[in-house]
Amino acid sequence: MITHVVMFKMEDRSEASISRAVEKIRGLAGKVPSLRSLEVGQDVIRSARSYDLALIARFDDLAGLQAYQVHPDHVVVLDYMRAVTEGSTAVDFES
Repeated sequence: MITHVVMFKMEDRSEASISRAVEKIRGLAGKVPSLRSLEVGQDVIRSARSYDLALIARFDDLAGLQAYQVHPDHVVVLDYMRAVTEGSTAVDFES
C-alpha cells in the first residue's frame, strides 16, 4: 500500500475558498480507478505554522499512484490547486 499525503497553504484562507478546494479534491473519489481511499480535511487549529487543508490518498502500489498523477480528472484538480495555493508539501510512503 502506498499512502500519499499532501498539505496545502491557500492564498485566500477564507472559509469559502478552503471549502471550494476541499470539495474539488473530494470530487476525485470514484473517478480514478487506482485511488483506493481518499480523506480530505480542513485545519481546525489555524496556527501560524498550520497548513490550511490536507489530503490522504491510498493506492495499492506505486504504479497506482503514478497512474493517479497523470489521470485527467486529477490533472484538472491539480491545476486548480496550483492556481489557488501559495504552496504545498507532500510525502509518499509504503505501509
